[in-house]
Amino acid sequence: MARPFHAAAVRVRRLFRSRPRAAATVGGLAPTPHPWKRALGLLAVVVLGAWLGLLVVGSVRTPVGPMDTTMTLRPSVSGGTKINVSPLGALELDSHHAPVRLDVDVDQLDPERSQALVKHPERLSGLQDEVTGDVASGTRELAVRSCVAVVSGATALGLVVYRRPRRALAAGGLALALLAASGVSAYATWNPKSVLEPKFSGLLSSAPSVVGDARSIVTEFDVYQQELARLVTNVTKLYDATSTLPVYQPDPATIRVLHVSDIHLNPAAWHIIASLVEQYEIDVIIDSGDTMDHGTAAENGFLDPVRNLGAPYVWVRGNHDSKQTQAYLAKTRNAYVLDEGDAVSLAGLRIAGTGDPQFTPDRSRPTGGKASEQLAGMRLASALRDQKRAGTPVDIAVAHDPNAARETDGTVPLVLAGHVHHRVNQLLSFGTRLKVEGSTGGGGLRAVQNQKPEKVRASVLYLDRPTRHLQAWDEITLGGLGLTTAEVSRHLPEENLKSPSPSPSVPSPSPSVPTPSP
Repeated sequence: MARPFHAAAVRVRRLFRSRPRAAATVGGLAPTPHPWKRALGLLAVVVLGAWLGLLVVGSVRTPVGPMDTTMTLRPSVSGGTKINVSPLGALELDSHHAPVRLDVDVDQLDPERSQALVKHPERLSGLQDEVTGDVASGTRELAVRSCVAVVSGATALGLVVYRRPRRALAAGGLALALLAASGVSAYATWNPKSVLEPKFSGLLSSAPSVVGDARSIVTEFDVYQQELARLVTNVTKLYDATSTLPVYQPDPATIRVLHVSDIHLNPAAWHIIASLVEQYEIDVIIDSGDTMDHGTAAENGFLDPVRNLGAPYVWVRGNHDSKQTQAYLAKTRNAYVLDEGDAVSLAGLRIAGTGDPQFTPDRSRPTGGKASEQLAGMRLASALRDQKRAGTPVDIAVAHDPNAARETDGTVPLVLAGHVHHRVNQLLSFGTRLKVEGSTGGGGLRAVQNQKPEKVRASVLYLDRPTRHLQAWDEITLGGLGLTTAEVSRHLPEENLKSPSPSPSVPSPSPSVPTPSP
């Protein structure tokens, strides 16, 4: 291994070093050295070494208010600042002109610091100064680390290429000088007003229409502080309410299914689902679609928590979920994607479903309407009949739109749907029970568009293991934005009302009196 490494090192040295070649010259004089070649070689070593140094050790993890961030300097032609907010996208600021760009990755919201803001709302008045101080502290640490990174990287590469300490130190010194010159250039061209004219990409491209003009945010900062406090308060109380929901102790032979729907990119929904899975010992999660909002590739990372929900996750496509979304989720561990009547057997149940035939995230394209939904439901019903004839009858069917779900009447005992953002419980003409779930995401990104906030809804279904028939279900309702209530109510099918209920319907105590948002 030593020989190839030595040979490679020799080739690298020859690439960057310019030695006078022994050649015949007029009058026997020695050939004139080429300083520009040596200078270019040294510059290449400096730039490459500095870049490698920044890449390896040139980043800083620092808190900014209630958020954890990673700051990094990157070589750039135009400079500026890029703030990455995964999985929503990024925004770019024309903050400075220099050969280096500042990248800020927002990693996560720290729950302890967020709850500290909730418990001490007076701190919000100083949040702006705190964030400014955090950014300044992080920038200073980043500057020091970047100096060390570029000097170390350039010196190390110079030592490998030239094998002369003096040349290597010269490379490190030049790297430091270039970084200092870049810093001076950035300081001289710093534009503090760039925050008023950001460029959005990914899902954040719709941010100006959602949050309004950036200047209004600056001029009405007090209002935004109050809304931030209200939002953090409600999210915290929502988590607390979910973690203390009462537990139902069903018969050991009971199969427990958690029905969720229409999450619409609300990250709090994953915490709620995981809590319900743990507290109710859920066997299977069934999601009847509209997990996304626009179905773009930028949203796909939102689905990653599915891997760790604690129970198998069965999913059908909604009209806000694209085929691209479906393909991504199909490759995700713990997920079972159903479409065109596909069936899967889990926890003693056979479940079949179909995706929504329409993809209409913004209603900008023609739709097939109710007719296309009914046609999809007919195809699902045909697949259910085929399963029954094959000796593998389906226990639960799933579709996104209730119009499609109703077409399965008579072919399956229970069919689940979503789409309409409110609950429906209906015994259809030929004996199939239709259960439509509300929005488990409380309307998601669209929650603030309506006059009243949408509530967060999910249901736990209890099925008898020998017969696989629905015995009871708990409807779990949590207050949406501005409301901090939690309620669990027990329901029995009409045919079971003649027999005693295994447990009375008792709503859980609300954490506080409902307080509508003004």
